[in-house]
Amino acid sequence: MHLIFAYLQKLRIKPCFYPFHQTKIQFKANDTMGTPSLLAVLILIVLVSLQRDAAAATTRVHHHHPFGREKITTLRFYLHDTLSGKDPTAVLVAHGANATSRPGDPTPFGSVYATDDVLTEGPERASRVVGSAQGLYVSSGKDGRLSLVMGMDFEFSDYNGSSFVVFSRNPVTNDHRELAVVGGRGKFRMARGFAVLRTHYLDTGNGDAIIEYNVTLLHY
Repeated sequence: MHLIFAYLQKLRIKPCFYPFHQTKIQFKANDTMGTPSLLAVLILIVLVSLQRDAAAATTRVHHHHPFGREKITTLRFYLHDTLSGKDPTAVLVAHGANATSRPGDPTPFGSVYATDDVLTEGPERASRVVGSAQGLYVSSGKDGRLSLVMGMDFEFSDYNGSSFVVFSRNPVTNDHRELAVVGGRGKFRMARGFAVLRTHYLDTGNGDAIIEYNVTLLHY
C-alpha cells in the first residue's frame, strides 16, 4: 500500500480520508490530473486482485491429501534370482529368433523370464524370508551386454502383504544401479521412489544372482 501512496505523491495526488465510520476515500488533484488519478485507482484494483489470487493459491498448496500425510519408508533386503537347478525362480517363457544361452551371456537378447524370486533379510538363502518378487523381465542388451528391463511387484510379509512396483532398466553388470519405483498397494499405496541395487553374487555362466536392494519409498 505504501508503494501506491508514493506513486500518488509523485503524481501530486493527495488522498483524503473521511472519518473511520465512513468507508469512502476521495482523491483530490488539480484539474489537469484527472487521468492519472483514474490510473492510480486501476493500479490499486489490480494489486488487490493479485494479492487475493496469491493467497488462494497458497491455500491450495497446503491442502491435505485425502489419503493423509505422505510417509517415507526405507527397506533393505536381498533378492535371489535362480535360473539353474531343479527349482528355478526365474523361467524362460519366450525368446527371440536364434537366441541361445552361452557362457557369459546366460540371458540372450530378446529372452523373457517369468519370476517368483525370494527376498531375504540377509544375503544367505537360509536367511529369514521377508517377501517375494513376482513379474517379468526381458533381456534388452545386445552384443552380449547383460541388461534387463524389469516389471516386478515386491511383496513383504512384514507389511501384511503390501508391495511396491518397479518398472525400469537394470544394467546388471554395473556395480551400482538405480531402478524407478512407479507404484504400490496396501501400506505402500501410491508409492513412488527408487531402489539402489548392488550385485552381491552373479554367476555369468548360468545367470544365478543375489542382489542387494536399498529402497526409498514415498507413500500414503
